Amino acid sequence: MEIAELTLSKLREGFKHQSYIADDDIVVPVYLALKLGKPLLVEGAPGVGKTELAKVLSRLFGCPLIRLQCYEGLDENKALYEWNYQKQLIRIQIVKDRYDDTQHVEDEIFSDAFLLERPLLRAIRSPEKSVLLIDEVDRTDEQFEAFLFEVLSDFQVSIPEMGTLVARHIPIVVLTSNRSRELSDALKRRCLFLFIDYPSVEKETRILKAKVPEAGEKLAEQVASAVHQMRSMDNLKKKPSIAESLDWIRGLLAMGASELDAHAIRSTLNLVVKHKDDFSALLEKGCLCALMEASRRIER
Repeated sequence: MEIAELTLSKLREGFKHQSYIADDDIVVPVYLALKLGKPLLVEGAPGVGKTELAKVLSRLFGCPLIRLQCYEGLDENKALYEWNYQKQLIRIQIVKDRYDDTQHVEDEIFSDAFLLERPLLRAIRSPEKSVLLIDEVDRTDEQFEAFLFEVLSDFQVSIPEMGTLVARHIPIVVLTSNRSRELSDALKRRCLFLFIDYPSVEKETRILKAKVPEAGEKLAEQVASAVHQMRSMDNLKKKPSIAESLDWIRGLLAMGASELDAHAIRSTLNLVVKHKDDFSALLEKGCLCALMEASRRIER
């Protein structure tokens, strides 16, 4: 698929073909970002499908996915490029007696053979269009964020020893944020914004059925309802993600369960709950009854 030929209906069908359940609140912003050539900034709680969105776009357009996983302390060298110093030193020892001046030595060691491409430079120098995923950008500091939007503005980078390298193909850029800190207005200005919330029971049921088609309609609806009930509880330390819903329904199938009952919940709850206190709270009689009640509503 080519972006120039892309239409909203084609994008909807593409998402459907990739089993990525997306309504127009997601499809339209993605479509506009692609058509306008703008980076897409996707915010939302962990596990709602932000990273998966970039993977789907990679498959849809047949592009390689280049991922920059952000973390605290990430700097320009780790994100853009580094020189292979050990290899350079070895090369210097080999060629130092061959040349009389240092210029020849510098030309020898500051070349592609000694350049370590990190994700940003790899996307800029990619011989084909790529999808650049800058994952969890909110984990970085403001200094790196400023460096990042300067690179993304022009899609070029200057390497002192090699000159300015301009992108051969402007990549499709997806930035994700778990909202652990507020991103700068300067970064937001350069992006088209998309917020992905936890899905409704109906939408999560569609997701479970698309990703785990061997699960029956009843089990998918029960799991989606029970997970929705968990997310509505204020005393949980971590709300279950869509990924954990998928783990849960696959675990239930592995246990031979065809419906969600008290025994199935107790046996498999560790697939969807990741804190001891949450586990204990959910197994209390009142909470367990609430989960059972939520899962049984579909039968009425």
